[in-house]
Amino acid sequence: MRPLSRTLGWRAQASPALAGVTADAEPRKVLLRRERSALRGMRWRIPVDRPPPVGLEIALTLAVLLGAAALGATHGGELDQFAARYGGVGDSAARALGFGVDIVTVSGASHMSEPRILSIAGISSKNSLPFFDVAAARARLEADPLVKQASVRKLYPNQIVVDILERTPYGVWQKDGQVRAIAADGAPIDEVRDSRYADLPFVVGEGANARVREFSALIDAMGEAKPRVEAGVLIGQRSWNLKLKSGIEVKLPEINPEGAIATLMRLQRQSRLLDRDVLALDFRSPDRVFVRLSQDSAAAWAAAHSQKKVAQP
Repeated sequence: MRPLSRTLGWRAQASPALAGVTADAEPRKVLLRRERSALRGMRWRIPVDRPPPVGLEIALTLAVLLGAAALGATHGGELDQFAARYGGVGDSAARALGFGVDIVTVSGASHMSEPRILSIAGISSKNSLPFFDVAAARARLEADPLVKQASVRKLYPNQIVVDILERTPYGVWQKDGQVRAIAADGAPIDEVRDSRYADLPFVVGEGANARVREFSALIDAMGEAKPRVEAGVLIGQRSWNLKLKSGIEVKLPEINPEGAIATLMRLQRQSRLLDRDVLALDFRSPDRVFVRLSQDSAAAWAAAHSQKKVAQP
């Protein structure tokens, strides 16, 4: 039979006679590996029987409310309208902290206007420095035919610096009604919208852009008469016709057009041929020049020569 005290779990009081004797302790249980792992995992468990901190409850509530508001704005299109008007949420927050784009410095541009550069680079008052991608802006600028090299830098807290190295326009080319500025190798680099390229050689026709250096050398050979030339028209990709500002058309031969230019300048110095009332000068036949007169000049010439014939005995 077991004593009642042991049955109820009571501890027996040590008898005075055995006070100096140490009782044997109960043997400790040996934990297996699986049980030890489970015990370690319990150390990191959150006690669910305790209420969460007040700060955690507030943070979770705000997160849920903000998430619901963002989801509603996205589906309702309000977020897109906000971004179109004020920029992204990150840009708006950065601008509120003083990191907006307030100053833009552009250098090196002589043919490109600053509004055009800013538009290509994607720089506006909606941007902020922390969220502005300078690599993407530089790539967009260098994709423009007129830009040879570009550099875009951010200077905190509120400035962007753009450095442009332009390609040098060499001439102007017209084809199929489109007028473009071209480089020395004939590559189109810009559309002509105003008079910025008015002093450059002007060529017209298929393939004329690739021969703009040749045309430039021809009009340089005209010396003091060079300002009279308005354009060069390439005929059949073989020979040049010079259009003068006076309306005269000078037809040059395919072979040795430089020699024809020298003959033209000699006639101009001797008889002021380019100042006469003529429509065209044709140098395409060797050792011969054909002059096409205007209707009035032709009538006057015919009348003068008929009088000479009548006057002869």
